[in-house]
Amino acid sequence: MSQTNYWTGKNVLITGINGFIGGNLAMACLRKGANITGIIRNIKKNTILFYGGMADKVNIIQGDITDKDLMRRIIVEEQINCCFHLAAQVEVGVARDYPYLTWETNVRGTYALLEAVRENREKVQAVITASSDKAYGSYDRDKLPYVEDYPLIPIYPYDVSKACADMISRSYASDLYDLPIIITRFCNIYGPGQLNFSALIPDAIRSALGYSTFIPRGNGLHIRDYIYIDDVVDLYMLFAERLSADSKLKGEIFNVGTNQPMTVKDIVKKIYGMLGKDILYAEVEKLWADRQTVGEISSQYMSYDKLNRYFGWKPQIDFDTGLYKTIEWFKKYFLMRYGN
Repeated sequence: MSQTNYWTGKNVLITGINGFIGGNLAMACLRKGANITGIIRNIKKNTILFYGGMADKVNIIQGDITDKDLMRRIIVEEQINCCFHLAAQVEVGVARDYPYLTWETNVRGTYALLEAVRENREKVQAVITASSDKAYGSYDRDKLPYVEDYPLIPIYPYDVSKACADMISRSYASDLYDLPIIITRFCNIYGPGQLNFSALIPDAIRSALGYSTFIPRGNGLHIRDYIYIDDVVDLYMLFAERLSADSKLKGEIFNVGTNQPMTVKDIVKKIYGMLGKDILYAEVEKLWADRQTVGEISSQYMSYDKLNRYFGWKPQIDFDTGLYKTIEWFKKYFLMRYGN
């Protein structure tokens, strides 16, 4: 989907490079000839960036996204052309328990970075900010899927943090500051390399393979939409390419999903079924009834009609295919890690 020659020699900053999305995006940009700088607060080597052998091929700077002086130095010294702002505290449960820390990272981290870009914008051609479907807040099911012009009405801490970062990005993209920014609102993302086992799909795969016990965090009836990581990476790169060439895209917001909502329970059942563990799933099924879900939106999925109108985009990897690829990746990962 993205152009091969655009990225050759481009200086790219990825905040959150040691995360699931950031690591996959870094590998894709490297393959197309870009020079990658990533900021990491705490070096953790059990990530796709290190597991994939790419960490030695990127310029890793240890520091905090909320440090504006550090952001300024990176943008100036590395002559950054393109920035993907992915750094965030992403766990809903952590946000519920530690809202201040979540707001510091997700809100302050956003305006620290964008202010640094504003002060040193000469070479910056594109900034892609990762917002989230959670920024919309909770709408009645008859008003779903979300569309881009819905008001943001979040209540829970994580959702509020993403809405704030979203609005800050739009302010910097306005005529007042005129920064080249696109805001993305992705649904849940899954795929190979998602080594955060607080996420549903890797947690369920690990449990179905017998490496842990699956413990439901709710009643299983919450509705979500999932998109495969390869589609996500292709889109991020496409956004940067198009924004660099067309200033009219500045400030645009794009929903990214598949518009194929599923319940959490159905996803877990499918994972166990693909692995031939239907009998084990019957035990998991018994656990749902006693669980309540607190601090999370009940139903979320999005229309990608605007994205299709602008770029002709639609998801390339259907859920079953993506889930199969993800399961196969984790089989190899656990075999390497545990040896059985």
